[in-house]
Amino acid sequence: MSGRCAKRGLSNVNPFHPFSTEHGLIVLIGFAAIAVFLVCGRCGGSIEISTTRTLAWLNLAAYPVGLISWILQGDPLGPEHYLPFHLCDIAAITAGIALLTKHRLASALTYFWGLAGTIQGLLTPAIEIGFPEPGCLTFFLQHFAIVAASLYLPIIHGWRPRRPFWKEITGIFVWSLAYLVFALVTNSLTGANFGYASHPPVNPSLLDHLGPWPWYLLTVQGIALILYSMLCLPFVRNKPLT
Repeated sequence: MSGRCAKRGLSNVNPFHPFSTEHGLIVLIGFAAIAVFLVCGRCGGSIEISTTRTLAWLNLAAYPVGLISWILQGDPLGPEHYLPFHLCDIAAITAGIALLTKHRLASALTYFWGLAGTIQGLLTPAIEIGFPEPGCLTFFLQHFAIVAASLYLPIIHGWRPRRPFWKEITGIFVWSLAYLVFALVTNSLTGANFGYASHPPVNPSLLDHLGPWPWYLLTVQGIALILYSMLCLPFVRNKPLT
């Protein structure tokens, strides 16, 4: 999840309200767009190639375009805006690499982080400015692009987790722990809140129900391990790739 919560001092800026009709419509449109990418990818040939490249560059361009959008908002930027260290910033980069190269580790990170983490960012967005502010648009663009890539890789590219599955789950979990350590160190140096490792987001989120800091960090890792395991279930009946 990423969290660029801009506190606006301008009265004419539309605030974002989680779980509102606006939020529901954005989610509906976003998942409809994901379905279009998957349908185009299934067409094969030049259409699939164009779709793959488009989705890859949407992910790779998400951070720089998002940075520009926050600059256009006119507010002072903190480290959480100009450093691409949110988990979803990193997931977007791995998604672009995976789509263009089919790199196994990049594909695995995209699948597990995208479906276990980024979807949480769509359901409980850590953003305070609403549509049609540029920051709001790029926030959802990035998150939907990651989720689209997470589904595109197994459905269109045929990516599959390694067998035995516990090795894949363990590997991704270790990478997740490494990110948590990185986020804690970076936060202590910059005063940022990457990965919500220092405190929960301002907006309502799952973290509000997982206990105080730092105990919720342990709970989150446990939930992540469960979700990673569940995300392997669709592949139980599939034959391993040779």
